[in-house]
Amino acid sequence: MSAKVAIVAGAGGALGHATAAALAAGGRTVVAVDRNEHALRDLPGGVRREVADTTDPAVAGQLIDRVAGEVGPPGVLVNTVGAFRAADALATTPETLRLMLDVNLGPALGLSQAVAPHMRHQGSGAIVHVAARPGIAPAGGMAAYSASKAALVHLTRILDIELRPHGIRVNAVAPQLLDTPANRATFPAEVMAHTVAPEAIAGVIAFLVSDAAAPVSGAILPAYGA
Repeated sequence: MSAKVAIVAGAGGALGHATAAALAAGGRTVVAVDRNEHALRDLPGGVRREVADTTDPAVAGQLIDRVAGEVGPPGVLVNTVGAFRAADALATTPETLRLMLDVNLGPALGLSQAVAPHMRHQGSGAIVHVAARPGIAPAGGMAAYSASKAALVHLTRILDIELRPHGIRVNAVAPQLLDTPANRATFPAEVMAHTVAPEAIAGVIAFLVSDAAAPVSGAILPAYGA
């Protein structure tokens, strides 16, 4: 197995939680990061919990350097940090656009910048960001969200070009709608019938960071469900 230390950002959310659990079950040393301490409480024993706001690039850099010194150099980074706001293009405010870019794009760049030197030193690494179907196929009613996820898709491909020569693979998984309590409270039953469990997406992520996916880099993997 490649380097065992895995950092999962956004681990307090449903997908981050499932991913941290899946990687830990696979034998990795997992560092789960979220700005909400309470949301990290139910993670499996043995998972290290870190409270930090990774939308701040300075905080992200300090966190990863500290983890590298205290736990070991990270071989895996999974970024599940994200937020959603619905609004038509003509109704989108500058504040909404800024929020979507700060949360859906900012951590992807800041975390990648922070972890890359450690992976380059090892000569290997795997990074997975969480994109979304609207970032690939534009949809009405979510202009800022779609644009921020489209930027994340493009950034993933740029990171692949720049980091692959150093042995670092960068991919993204793109769900459509996850089966989470928040979504069940928001969307009607006919929409929720086509959701995907966070654990299923976590399994895809676990594959992407594994040695079995060694040939895969620069992929934006659709995970839309039925």
